[in-house]
Amino acid sequence: MKIWLSVFVLFLSILPHQGQAAENEMPAVHVEEKAIEEVLNAFHEAAAKANLEAYFSHFAPDGVFIGTDADERWSVPAFKAYVAPHFAKGKGWTYKARERHISFHAGKGAVFAWFDELLDSASYGTARGSGVLLKVGKDWKIAQYNLSFPIPNDLAKGMTETIKAFEAKTAK
Repeated sequence: MKIWLSVFVLFLSILPHQGQAAENEMPAVHVEEKAIEEVLNAFHEAAAKANLEAYFSHFAPDGVFIGTDADERWSVPAFKAYVAPHFAKGKGWTYKARERHISFHAGKGAVFAWFDELLDSASYGTARGSGVLLKVGKDWKIAQYNLSFPIPNDLAKGMTETIKAFEAKTAK
């Protein structure tokens, strides 16, 4: 009985510290989530303003941009070369985040986050962005950004048939 009482007392003495540690970890996650929100918002703002240097400053050096077309998988240098003439003419693109979800992982020396966001665009309506960010020093950098157009399930069959027909017609 004394052993069980000792274990119980030990458990009670540890319990407040465990709760305190969990509380101490939450602000760190909140701070990182806020930092990622700021990076993604600044990324979209730079695109809307056609600000080439600001836009690409948010990418990791070996980052990737996956566009809406099936053949659009761009390295940062290739995407920058494609975007530069458009931005030089003041032609950017505007996406505003309507909803965003962010998750984190830290382990084996790497800290990264992944996200998905519903976006509003005057040109395209609803779009979806998703991707991965890496913590590089004190900064979050986009390692992968994937832009897509979500298709409502009720329209998917017709849309995929249209895409198949287009691909068959344009096949080389």
